[in-house]
Amino acid sequence: VQLQACGGGLVQPGGSLRLSCAASGRTISSNTMGWFRQAPGKEREFVGVSFRGSRLYYSDSVKGRFTVSRDSAKNTVYLQMNSLKPEDTAVYYCAYGSRLILSNIYNQEGYDYWGQGTLVTVSS
Repeated sequence: VQLQACGGGLVQPGGSLRLSCAASGRTISSNTMGWFRQAPGKEREFVGVSFRGSRLYYSDSVKGRFTVSRDSAKNTVYLQMNSLKPEDTAVYYCAYGSRLILSNIYNQEGYDYWGQGTLVTVSS
């Protein structure tokens, strides 16, 4: 599976961005697609996930502001980010997991494939 993430860029605080992650080589339809991020000098952290094609979960830091969605016809998952804050600045990664159980969705070790990352900078 290859994952191609895009959509990052520079945005002002309070603004919005939508990240895309296009998958090739395998369908995402019933599998788990997650988003993680890594800020400078920090460890990679969980952002949100579409678990087995349906259920959505988010970290507390983005809940209510970010939304994960997927388009199975395009084999693509999205991360809509609203009300962005400077602390959201990070490289964002999408990830694919075919064997995840619910208790593991927050751990990057459970994902099989990763995109290359796309940089989001929130700054005035």
